[in-house]
Amino acid sequence: DLSAGTPQRVAVGLVTNENELVSYGSVDLAFTYIGTAEEPVEPEPGPTAIATFIPTYGSEGTGDAPAITLPSEARGVYQASEVTFDRAGFWQVTVTAEVEGVGTQTSLATLAVAEEPALPAPGDPAPPTENLTLDSKGVPLAAVDSRAVADGEVPDPELHGWTIARALEEGRPALVVFATPVYCVSQFCGPVTDMVQDLAGRYADRAAFIHVEIWEDYETQALNEAATDWLQLPSGDLTEPWLYLIGADGRIVDRWSSLWSEEEVAAALDALPVSG
Repeated sequence: DLSAGTPQRVAVGLVTNENELVSYGSVDLAFTYIGTAEEPVEPEPGPTAIATFIPTYGSEGTGDAPAITLPSEARGVYQASEVTFDRAGFWQVTVTAEVEGVGTQTSLATLAVAEEPALPAPGDPAPPTENLTLDSKGVPLAAVDSRAVADGEVPDPELHGWTIARALEEGRPALVVFATPVYCVSQFCGPVTDMVQDLAGRYADRAAFIHVEIWEDYETQALNEAATDWLQLPSGDLTEPWLYLIGADGRIVDRWSSLWSEEEVAAALDALPVSG
């Protein structure tokens, strides 16, 4: 959900031509404007950035420089912060990495940048959503957390006690993760939900912590209304996972997509006042 005129995070995942993962260290990003679908233009150089590797929560592998890794060693994305696109349209990103044992590697990708964000963004009022909780009646537990489909248990009850609407009504900051740990295509949802559960244990005096399950019923492909309220694009598609921090004033403070640094989110929570 990239948009023009606002500093934002940009994340890329890297694989080799042999479909091997590249992890650790940092890589260089160079963005080039290539126009719109209706009016392509000759490439025009744009911003550059350094993107740092963010591992999935719980990953044990570490490294100082980009390297080829097994999925069991590391999975993650490279993220750059404060990237500003000066206009909407298509932007090409060239990724340059010095990969250990391989040398300089480059990769190209094309990004679509809109005039405005399609999803709720920092500064916007948070939608007052009545997401499902453990107190919701007449719904299967798997609609509250997809992990309940295995044994009928919700492993993170502390993330299923608040609705977003209640937090807004009470002026309580909230950290909300939209994720489907069982059915996630990227396989990031489980780890990021675990991260939010960990943060909930450390920052319960700062905010309400909420997990919104994406699927009401995966078998029938029925989405939870709370997920569509926040994440459904005009095309009808829905992206996940997402993390939103809502302030006491009911406005979105920040948001993160796909993967995020626990330290960065913790710093945002540290900036909130202690409220009990």
